Amino acid sequence: MSAVIRFGPRLSLKGAPLWSLFIGLCLILAWAAYQGGIGLQALTNGSAPMDQVLTIWAALRLPRLLLGLMVGAMLAASGTAMQGLFRNPLADPTLLGMASGAGLAVAIWIVFFQGFVGDWGLYGQFGAGFLGALVVSLLVFTLGQGRASGDSLLTLLLAGLAITALASAGGGLLAFLANDEQLRQLSLWGMGSLTQSLWPPVVVGLVLMPVAAWGLWRRAGDLDLLQLGDLTAHGAGLDIPRLRRSVVLWSALGVGLCVALSGIIGFVGLLVPHALRLWLGPGHRLLLPASMLGGAALLVCADMLARSLAPPAELPVGVLTSLIGGPYFLWLLVRGQRHAQA
Repeated sequence: MSAVIRFGPRLSLKGAPLWSLFIGLCLILAWAAYQGGIGLQALTNGSAPMDQVLTIWAALRLPRLLLGLMVGAMLAASGTAMQGLFRNPLADPTLLGMASGAGLAVAIWIVFFQGFVGDWGLYGQFGAGFLGALVVSLLVFTLGQGRASGDSLLTLLLAGLAITALASAGGGLLAFLANDEQLRQLSLWGMGSLTQSLWPPVVVGLVLMPVAAWGLWRRAGDLDLLQLGDLTAHGAGLDIPRLRRSVVLWSALGVGLCVALSGIIGFVGLLVPHALRLWLGPGHRLLLPASMLGGAALLVCADMLARSLAPPAELPVGVLTSLIGGPYFLWLLVRGQRHAQA
C-alpha cells in the first residue's frame, strides 16, 4: 500500500472548528481594518473625506493587514509541519534556529549587498532569508537524526540554542559594521514588525507563501502516517527521506519569506499549533489549515494592539508575541515537570 499523496488530501471540515476559526479571523480583520487614524472608522465619524481615507487605507492599511495575515498563517503552518516531522509538539522554526538563521542571512544581505543591486535588493533579501532558513533547518535536522527518542528534544533545543546564539553574535557584529540606515533596518528586523508593508513585497509574499503553504498541505497525510513511527510508515510505503526533504524545503521557504518581510516574530509557530493540537488532535489534515487560521488571527490581533497600546508610538509586534509565547512556554515546561514527578 502506498501512502504517497499525489493530489493532496481532502479537507474534512468536521463541523465547527474550522468555521469557528474562520469567523473569528474575519471578525479580527474587520476590527483591525476599522480601528486607527487611517482605519475605516474615519469614514463613519467624518474626520476626513471619503476618497482620501480610502486611498490612504488601500495604500497603507490593506497591505499591512494582508502581510499580517500571510506571515501569521505561514509561521503557524511551518510550526505545525516541523512538529509533525520531528514528532515533537515543542518543535518550532524559532526554537530550532530557523528564523535566526534566516535573520542572519537577511542581515548579511542588508549590510554587504543591498546597496549594490538597486531595485533587485528586495528580491535578494527574500533569497537570503530562504537560504539562511534552509541551511539552518538542514543542520538541525542532521544533528537530531538518529538520536534516541528520549534525547531528541534535548538535542533539538541545544542545536537551536547554539544556532540562535551564533546568529545573535553575527547580528551584533553586523550592527557594529552597519551605517545608521542599515542599523535602523537591522533593529526593526530583530524585533519583528509589519511596518514595511508596501505593496511590492506584499505582492511577492502573496505569490510565494501560498506555494509554500500548499507544499506543506500536500504532505499532511504523510505527516499523519509518520506519527506511527518510521518502521510503520516505511512498511506502509512512505518515502520518509523524501518527506523530510519536502517539509524542510517548504518550511524554509515559508519562514525565510516571513523573516525577509517582517523580521523575527517568535512563538507564533509554537503557540498556535500546540494549543490547537490539544483541541483538535494530531491529524494534520485538520490541524494545518486550523493553525493557519489561528496564526493569522493571532498576528493580526497582536499588530492591532501594537499600533494602539502606546499611540503615537508603535510597539514591535514581535515583542507582543514573545510576551504571550514566553509565559506559555514556561507553563509547558512546568506542566511537563509535574507530569514527570507524578
